[in-house]
Amino acid sequence: MAIENDRDFNAALSKLSGTVQRQVGARFAESVLALCNDVRVKNAIEAAKRGDIGEDELAVAFQSAKKASVDSFTQCGKECDWNSQAGHFVAQAALACLEPGKSPAWDAAMHARMARTSKSIATGIGTDNAESAAQYRILEKYLAE
Repeated sequence: MAIENDRDFNAALSKLSGTVQRQVGARFAESVLALCNDVRVKNAIEAAKRGDIGEDELAVAFQSAKKASVDSFTQCGKECDWNSQAGHFVAQAALACLEPGKSPAWDAAMHARMARTSKSIATGIGTDNAESAAQYRILEKYLAE
């Protein structure tokens, strides 16, 4: 299955179970993890990727990711530091994977895109929507496994 646009991407994601959405969303978050230095976010993403994780462990990972997200949000407001903003969106992507909702993978993907966009603003490069295409390939690879 080739995914060429967000409509196809969202349609493919919506067919996945909640557990698989969590795992795919974790892969999207992991793809931008280098933009965040918070070990709580890394641990939350690792927890979200696991298929054998229990509800208690998920709840602990969720709380950890939420705390990291709140902490990173307060850092963002200092002086519009786009690097900090990127880190915040990575934390939000990790949180989206673990938060019960209608589309955790989609939410994680959108936060990952915002992280990449924030980083590109910080570096002055601009964006070319490369993150969307990269996410399409991540999902295609997962579906092919």
